[in-house]
Amino acid sequence: MAFPTVEDLTQHIQPLAREFGYDVEGVTITKAGAKSAVRVAVDADERPDLDGLEEFSGALSARLDAIESAGEANFGPGYTLEVTTPGVDHPLTEPRHWRRNTGRLVKLPTGQICRVAAVDQGGVVLLSAPTMGSHGAQGNKGRKGAPPTIREVGFEEVAGAVVEIEFSPAPQAEAELIGLDREEYRRRNK
Repeated sequence: MAFPTVEDLTQHIQPLAREFGYDVEGVTITKAGAKSAVRVAVDADERPDLDGLEEFSGALSARLDAIESAGEANFGPGYTLEVTTPGVDHPLTEPRHWRRNTGRLVKLPTGQICRVAAVDQGGVVLLSAPTMGSHGAQGNKGRKGAPPTIREVGFEEVAGAVVEIEFSPAPQAEAELIGLDREEYRRRNK
């Protein structure tokens, strides 16, 4: 009975996560004898709240105990189970990550800061305001007041972007462009 691999553990966790309406965003195992730890990151379209995470954590703990009792795994004496959400620094790599962050600022792998305007199966619609340089919304002030540039990109072009923390609402010119359909973006981009 060995310590389970991340892959084996993920296969046991995913069905339970689905029951709670969660996606498993990551499983990390730290083997350290009596201080071993299993860390599970989950997320959902409706952000998990503390009560939901606590309930899921209890159910997951019971499931892992059952796996261990059945002899399918050995977590070691006194391992720690941590259930969390990925956090804003988690790279956006899946379409669901982009969908969950519609309306937010993101930093692309190129360093450019853009706002996620819309997401569909074809990719992401990004808004690049003239005042959004690589330094964020206060970057290049040279063309303030000009309308945002609308850009359609595939997921593979922007994989690995991260959410930028923003302490104020989107400027009105950008807010009005969030959530439109692709045809409307194309019409406005002519």
